[in-house]
Amino acid sequence: MTITSLCPIKALTGLNCPGCGITRMFVALFHGNIYQAFRYNPLVFIELPIIAILFLLYRFNKKSRKVVNILFIILLVITVVYGVLRNIPFFYFLAPTQV
Repeated sequence: MTITSLCPIKALTGLNCPGCGITRMFVALFHGNIYQAFRYNPLVFIELPIIAILFLLYRFNKKSRKVVNILFIILLVITVVYGVLRNIPFFYFLAPTQV
């Protein structure tokens, strides 16, 4: 079984979902290969620390909850747009690639 067959979206449609490459990204991070981790899924690589910070703000600062909710919605929209763009040939560099 290949890694691509584990993704139901990739198996059914042949398209890369916004999460394609996450497992390989974490394996590359575990091995200390930061650049390769970024190439597997640049969006999640950037969004993960942002989401962690927003979660902490939401959890511990009740005054900022409305702003954090709006930022989470913006990140969700960015993720959906990213999922569409990474399947357009012009944006081939967004697809999971091995260096």
